[in-house]
Amino acid sequence: MKRCYLKILVLILIIGLSVPFQAQAQLDLPRGSQMAKVSQRIGITDITIVYSRPSVNEREIWGQLVPYGMNNLGFGTATESPWRAGANENTIFKTENDISVEGKSLPAGKYGLHMIVNEDNTAIIIFSKNHGAWGSYFYDPAEDALRVDVTTKEIPHVEQLRFDFDEVDATSALATLKWGKKAIPFKVEVPVTNIVLTDIRSKLQTQPGFNRQSWEQAANFALNNDGDLDEALGWVDAAIAGQFFSQKTFNNLAIKAQILAKQEKTAEAEAIMEEALPMGTVFQVHGYGRQLIAAGMKDKALEVFKWNAKNHKDTWPVDYGLARGYSAVGDYKSALKHLKVAEGRAPDTQNQTAIAANLDKLQAGTDIN
Repeated sequence: MKRCYLKILVLILIIGLSVPFQAQAQLDLPRGSQMAKVSQRIGITDITIVYSRPSVNEREIWGQLVPYGMNNLGFGTATESPWRAGANENTIFKTENDISVEGKSLPAGKYGLHMIVNEDNTAIIIFSKNHGAWGSYFYDPAEDALRVDVTTKEIPHVEQLRFDFDEVDATSALATLKWGKKAIPFKVEVPVTNIVLTDIRSKLQTQPGFNRQSWEQAANFALNNDGDLDEALGWVDAAIAGQFFSQKTFNNLAIKAQILAKQEKTAEAEAIMEEALPMGTVFQVHGYGRQLIAAGMKDKALEVFKWNAKNHKDTWPVDYGLARGYSAVGDYKSALKHLKVAEGRAPDTQNQTAIAANLDKLQAGTDIN
């Protein structure tokens, strides 16, 4: 029994002593190619690239340090490998929602980002489903989620490799790798309206749905982003006379009127705005008048500016509104008279400067709208 116990004890000691050698932890030390992360929000979608940043360090990069085409790296399971688009671990590309890259669909997810750089100023961007492997040593084309062809560009020298998001607009951005004197861009596009509307529908079923302003914001977004107008009308009606809250405001009535106008229900839209006017502040009514001018409804705009002046007497900016209304219908003499009154009431330098410029326009016989 004792002999058996001693054998077990010796075995435990051997195992205990061997563990540190079998499971050594790597030290966290500075790297020559520092890790970096760059993100860009497009709509409500975050696009992120995580990579390492090697330096040129007076080396020949393209065609030498980064060979053209596919190459056997002499390690791992891949017989032919693309470039890992950076240094050290896999460069990772992550998107929170389905997007398109260079016009081709890429589902939401995390991808290993690789590149095939060619001598003829072209490149292939590869998004691999395998984002966890080290570099490109284990690259397998069967794991490709997407490949896109791009054209490279010559740029001023960039010492440390970097990714930038350039040419960002409401629905897209140009993701660009820059290193040495070469830029490798690829366009990322996001179906912002569909993503936002899907998110809105989900959120309105939760806590935000118990807030009147949420329904107004939802309707306004759909209205201004080519959403379903019937759905938008339902949302704004929920704000105006919903089960949990019922409050008419200038804002929600104005949104409803704009939806109706877009549905070409002009008479209904005008009736809604007649109801809304008494609820509006001087600035809200002024803004409505300017919207009418922009829509080409100049006579109606002048009526609204007159209503504002009558119901908000001697306040800023009613005379400015009258000046815009009269100018819109071509009565520059009346417009000039009211603009001079507005000049004396302008509350700040910015408005005073704008009025001075518009006075010059009216005196020259030019519309100020």
